[in-house]
Amino acid sequence: MTTLDDIKLTVSKELAQFEDFYKDALHSDNYLLDRIGRYTLKHKGKQMRPLFVFLAARCFGDITESSFRAATFIELLHSATLIHDDVVDDAAERRGFASINALYKNKIAVLAGDYLLSKGMMIALENRDYQLLDMISETVRNMSEGEIFQLEKAKNFDISENDYYEIIEKKTASLIASCCAIGAASAGAAPEHVEALKKFGANAGIAFQIRDDIFDYQPFNHSGKGYGNDIREHKMTLPLIHLLKESTPIERTLILTKIRLSGKKRNTINDIINKVNDKNSLQYCEDKMNFFIQQAENQLDIIKDCEAKNALRNLLYYCIKREK
Repeated sequence: MTTLDDIKLTVSKELAQFEDFYKDALHSDNYLLDRIGRYTLKHKGKQMRPLFVFLAARCFGDITESSFRAATFIELLHSATLIHDDVVDDAAERRGFASINALYKNKIAVLAGDYLLSKGMMIALENRDYQLLDMISETVRNMSEGEIFQLEKAKNFDISENDYYEIIEKKTASLIASCCAIGAASAGAAPEHVEALKKFGANAGIAFQIRDDIFDYQPFNHSGKGYGNDIREHKMTLPLIHLLKESTPIERTLILTKIRLSGKKRNTINDIINKVNDKNSLQYCEDKMNFFIQQAENQLDIIKDCEAKNALRNLLYYCIKREK
């Protein structure tokens, strides 16, 4: 299997330059905000979003200053979203390290997230990247709508499969879609190419989320995230949605009652996972994931063959086949 390092080779120079670009964007004259920024930088993830931006741009020409600003804005938005999510979820950890709200309490965490988002907006405005600002604004709206919709539906365990796709398309996939569309636009791609890359990112993002949701029902996965968290937090994801759809009304009532009353207990979690396996729900999820992978890959047909296109395709499959 192609490794992430192999995929990054296509834009390795730009990714190295991005480190300094992003570090500058996180800097603040305010001591506390600067400290939070440095902490965020120290514990960053694999930088998948800048990678999508740069590969999408390279498909259509040179990676420009606009590409760097786009990648920076996207990463600032992502960091702000994670900080806000941790506050909403009252999470004490993020990627195995203390969350911002655990270190500095909720008020500072919320304001720090707002600050990062405003930094991204200022970068776009100062450079008159109005198309970038327009795309990111749409993404922020979609992510907020998706989160609210999920919270609204989850109260009564009332999420259909179509609801699930709408939620993850807005909450998760919209950000990957923006990475790809903004990257293409920053390199001067034609509108139809920008739209194709946006659809590529949207379908890829849905597939990625289904993969994560499958992980949560696999006790022996190697993701490092443990398992059963969605059941514990009463989250309706595709494995549970399919289980409920395949169950009789009485079975459905018993399953939901058990989750409500004892969903945090390990024996309940294991029982639900066993039921998911009995109904072949994970295989159903795998089939749906593969459908969205194919939909994503189809969007690349419009792009001329090049190293960056191959890297994008490899990145798609890396994210799906990964064990963590």
